[in-house]
Amino acid sequence: MSGVQMPLLGLGTYKLQDLEQLKMSVSSALQAGYRAFDTGAVYGNEAHLGQVLKELLPMYGLSREDVFIISKLAPLDHGPRAKEGCMRSLKLLDCEYIDLYLVHWPGMEGLDPGDSRHSEYRAQSWATLEEFYASGRFKAIGVSNYTSKHIRELLMSCRVPPAVLQIECQPKLIQRELRDLCMETGIHFQAYSSLGKGALLREPEVVDIVKSCGRTPAQVLLRWAVQQGISVLPRSSQPSRVQENAQVFDFQLSEMDIMRLDALNCGTRFCKRDSSKIA
Repeated sequence: MSGVQMPLLGLGTYKLQDLEQLKMSVSSALQAGYRAFDTGAVYGNEAHLGQVLKELLPMYGLSREDVFIISKLAPLDHGPRAKEGCMRSLKLLDCEYIDLYLVHWPGMEGLDPGDSRHSEYRAQSWATLEEFYASGRFKAIGVSNYTSKHIRELLMSCRVPPAVLQIECQPKLIQRELRDLCMETGIHFQAYSSLGKGALLREPEVVDIVKSCGRTPAQVLLRWAVQQGISVLPRSSQPSRVQENAQVFDFQLSEMDIMRLDALNCGTRFCKRDSSKIA
């Protein structure tokens, strides 16, 4: 990925806006071995994350180079305002560089989904990310919530191809077409909402697999992804959950378990915004 190594496990920070809560979560994560942290301009916590990492890294004998920071351009900053948005993320995180910067959404905030200007704004935003990549301020660049159509369009016109696609992926939405496209084009596939906002923890098939392998439902769902080379970004404000979610590299699911989980695929999204309508 642009010659950059990204950990398969990262801490998601969506909705962790309270400074103390974020600090507790990040501290537990560092202690449990997490080295990647995912934020975004729309999360409203870039400044807090930057501050918390500056405070905590020395306490764990770590430096900025030891962690991988992911952030994202707000949909409101598409197109002409992209440069301003990128600069703001760097300033708020208080970093000289960001390891991976993504276009968060394929559409411009405020425009109708079918508006033809979305495509133009996407191209402008990507050209801006390419500039920041060329100058070394972004070590890798990618996209989030893009459909196959949006990715193909980008690949036709970009100078630097996206290194990563970050999108919802879990056993009820296995994203086979997008994963195949990423495999063909050398884009790393990264999942968010791996636990289906908690709903999948009670899924009978998951509970059944848990009984046979002696792990927790969250660990089974995260293992389903990482065992297939998909990186994950579980989020929790509870230290015990943060630690539990990190314990996914010391066991294997059987091929049958993977198939059973894949068979839950029914197109169910737990994140309700659907980017497939964006022109």
